Amino acid sequence: MPARKRGLSIHRFANPGRFLRLAKRLVPWFAAASALAIGTGLYLAFFVAPPDYQQGESVRIMYVHVPSAWMAMFVYAGIAAASAAALIWRHPLADIFAKSAAPLGAGFTILALATGSLWGKPMWGTWWVWDARLTSVLVLLFLYLGHIGLMNAFEDATRGARSAAVLALVGAVNVPIIKFSVDWWNTLHQPSSVIKLSGPSIHPSMLAPLLLMALGFTLYFVALVMVRMRSEILAARIRAARLAQLGA
Repeated sequence: MPARKRGLSIHRFANPGRFLRLAKRLVPWFAAASALAIGTGLYLAFFVAPPDYQQGESVRIMYVHVPSAWMAMFVYAGIAAASAAALIWRHPLADIFAKSAAPLGAGFTILALATGSLWGKPMWGTWWVWDARLTSVLVLLFLYLGHIGLMNAFEDATRGARSAAVLALVGAVNVPIIKFSVDWWNTLHQPSSVIKLSGPSIHPSMLAPLLLMALGFTLYFVALVMVRMRSEILAARIRAARLAQLGA
């Protein structure tokens, strides 16, 4: 496909009006699929999956902690990619996605830190340690908060969006640090047991609800970010209409 046609195809999906129509149709489906996946995952996690032979019943925190940690990194990676698209190609929906996704990513990060503390107390005997994995996730939360702050720090929305995009790209280096921190440094946090080159080392009875919860969290994020993006687009249209009336 010629480069010109590829560019036109990409921007065809970047049209805000087309996005509004598409999101209106898709949100109910993603929301329903999210509820089904999370509901099934929680049932399997609490009533079917066995307790861990070492950690006992406290291992059930894993079914919320691990997917929320995955989503914290996944959302930030998406924001970084959107920020690159906004800076390089001036993609009309990229900044809107980044602005809409950042509070959701921060929420997942807070949930990961909170459930990690609840899980760490019986395992490590303390709520918090300055472990490489924990510290890098805390840095991720600060990056999210910084991104949100910069988005709203300037009267000129374009300036705020560009500043936040630069921060997102610089902070993207933290994502692989989080992922590989347990391999690069001697940490208290257990190493990866699901995403491994040799394959998952977790029992299928625990892996199934864990993956269902991860799927449910992902679908929930997609549904909610589309709702937030629709709200941002409609709010921008209202502001533009009011300015046009004042100008008239």
